[in-house]
Amino acid sequence: MAHSGINVLFAGHNFARLMGGLWTSVWIAALSILFGGILGILFGFLRTRSNRLVKLIFRLYLEFFRIVPTVVLLFLVYYILPRQFNVNWPGTWMAVLAFTLWVAAEYSDIVRGALESVPKHQIEAGEALGLNDRQLFWYVSLPQAFQLALPGTINLATRVIKTTSLLMLISVMDVINIGQQIIEANNNEHPTTVFWVYGLIFILYFIVDYPLSWWERRLRKNSKEVK
Repeated sequence: MAHSGINVLFAGHNFARLMGGLWTSVWIAALSILFGGILGILFGFLRTRSNRLVKLIFRLYLEFFRIVPTVVLLFLVYYILPRQFNVNWPGTWMAVLAFTLWVAAEYSDIVRGALESVPKHQIEAGEALGLNDRQLFWYVSLPQAFQLALPGTINLATRVIKTTSLLMLISVMDVINIGQQIIEANNNEHPTTVFWVYGLIFILYFIVDYPLSWWERRLRKNSKEVK
C-alpha cells in the first residue's frame, strides 16, 4: 500500500495518456513558436523602420500582450472568437492562435533589439559594396541579428513550453489536465497519487525544458567570452 500511488502511473493506459498529454503540450508550443517567430521577425523588422506610425502600432501591440496575462488571452480567444466571429476551431488550435499572438509580440522585441545591435560599420560596409536595402537585410543584418537573438529566442521557447500548463483552463487535454483526471479517479483509494502524478509531470517538463535552458546559458557564456 505504501507504494500504491506510484503503481497508478502505470495502471491501464495512464502512463500512455500522460505521454499523449505531454505531446499535446509540446506540439502546441512548437507551432506557436514557429508561427509566432515568423510574425515576430516581420514585426521586429518593421519596428526598425523610420515610419513613426508603424513603430507606434507595433509598440502598442507589444505592450498589450505584455500587460494582458496569458490566461486572460487564452480566455479571450477561446470564448470570444467563437461567439463574436463564429470561429469554431478545436481548443488546441485556439491555444496555438493565442500563443502565436503572444510569441509574435515578445519575439518582435527580441528581433528589433538584435537588428539594432548589428554594428553600424557592417551596414556601411555593405552600402559601400553597393548593396540595396533588401540585400543589406538578408546578407548583412539578418545573419548577425540571428546570432544575437538566439539566446533570447531559446529563453522565450522555454517560457512558452512552461506556459502550456494553462491549457487545462480551456479544456485542452494536455499533460496537466490528464494528470488531474488520473488523480481525481484514484485519490480516494490511493491518496499519494497526487504526489507521484505531479512528480512525474515535473520531471517531464524538466526533461523538455532543461536542454533548452542549458543551451541558452551556454550561448550567453560563449558570447561573453568572445567579447
